[in-house]
Amino acid sequence: MKIFVYFIGKPKDPHINAVAEDFLGRVARYAPVEMREIRPERTDLWARHPSARKIFLDPAAKPLDSAGFTALIAKGEMEGRDLVFLVGGHDGLPPVWVGRADRLLSLSAMTFPHELARAMLAEQIYRAFATLRGHPYPR
Repeated sequence: MKIFVYFIGKPKDPHINAVAEDFLGRVARYAPVEMREIRPERTDLWARHPSARKIFLDPAAKPLDSAGFTALIAKGEMEGRDLVFLVGGHDGLPPVWVGRADRLLSLSAMTFPHELARAMLAEQIYRAFATLRGHPYPR
């Protein structure tokens, strides 16, 4: 299983980006992980990752608690299926992509800048792997 964290929009705040990169660096101990910017008009996630589960962040979606998110990661590991996460840009997700996602996920009922959402997502991915491996981080 490999984790892909894609985001729409240029990363601007080096401090927030460093937080996301730090957590994903920790994730790399457990699974291959890649984070990068994409441009929807030039990217076809379904062609690039045909068998991956596509999980898109959407503030209107149903939230998961950390235990539920850990279960989502565990299921991906059990199935050996790549997980593709997408964080929308200033205008959110491309409307035509929303209906094609395997799952829409909200991090909170509050609205956050997309860069902060990316850092929060990276932390939750790390928390899930640490929990699954019995690491003391989640305590």
